Amino acid sequence: MPSLSIAPELFSDAAVAADTKMINAAIIKALSAIPDRGLVPVAVVRQARLNGKGTFPLPPESPRARTTAIDGPRGPIPVRIYMPDGPPSGVYLHFHGGGWTIGTARENDGLNDPLAAAGLAVVSVDYALAPEIPYPAAPDDCEAAALWLLREGESLFGTTRFSIGGESAGAHLAVTTLLRLRDRHGLMPFCAANLHAGCFDLRLTPSARNWGETPLVLNTADIARFVRNYLRLEGEADHPDVSPLLADLKGLPPALFTVGTRDPLLDDSLFMANRWLASGNEATLEAFPGGCHVFVGFVGTLAERGRARIAEFLTQA
Repeated sequence: MPSLSIAPELFSDAAVAADTKMINAAIIKALSAIPDRGLVPVAVVRQARLNGKGTFPLPPESPRARTTAIDGPRGPIPVRIYMPDGPPSGVYLHFHGGGWTIGTARENDGLNDPLAAAGLAVVSVDYALAPEIPYPAAPDDCEAAALWLLREGESLFGTTRFSIGGESAGAHLAVTTLLRLRDRHGLMPFCAANLHAGCFDLRLTPSARNWGETPLVLNTADIARFVRNYLRLEGEADHPDVSPLLADLKGLPPALFTVGTRDPLLDDSLFMANRWLASGNEATLEAFPGGCHVFVGFVGTLAERGRARIAEFLTQA
């Protein structure tokens, strides 16, 4: 019978590798040097990330990737498509992170190019970003991208083996998309969900509320600010379309939940994985010692292990 188990030893300081401690310390030092980070204009943060001066290192541009656009409810939606060398063994629909406010598909070439090298086609969606275009625009775009993949995927990629996922806000949007497909369209077409460091309860789980000021990628104030951006015009944090932790989760695909033990959103993965399993779905939960928020986006042995585990899950789903 499926079950979830996490060893308490994973949360001890002794379990954290030396290079992980060094990376975390460097992140905290760099972000602590920026006064009033919340006052930096969003456009400035976005451009800095694209210039390789953001919190996450900018990976080399993937030679496998091309950018196109699909039809969306508010106009064209840019998507970045990564192709393998041979016929795809499946298609991974990916949503990037960034608090529904920052981030692009291009910035995730380091995560998605290796998946294409392993045989998957990847479709990464540049959904609408808050605060300029807040909820429900982002999930509307992601829903539209999923429906497009269902219509066009077999003819474009030669397969109907579809998986879905993302990091942080992207993991949130992946679950929201699964729920919308099930509830609005009667569709459950995905064979697997890769959910890394997701934010699943926008009321803020205890780990997010209690994290405090330490800027290890993000802190409590950052999370609250991202939620305000996302819900700037409408939407309530206690609605299941906004906080999928509160939704009926029955009938969803097997999911891999990966999260670092030094992630303010740790509880989101712990809680959602258990709800996923309790709803009759297959769930695997893996905690990585000392990992910061979206640790797979950095360098180091822990990031390599996390990326390898995600690739294994998606290629074998």
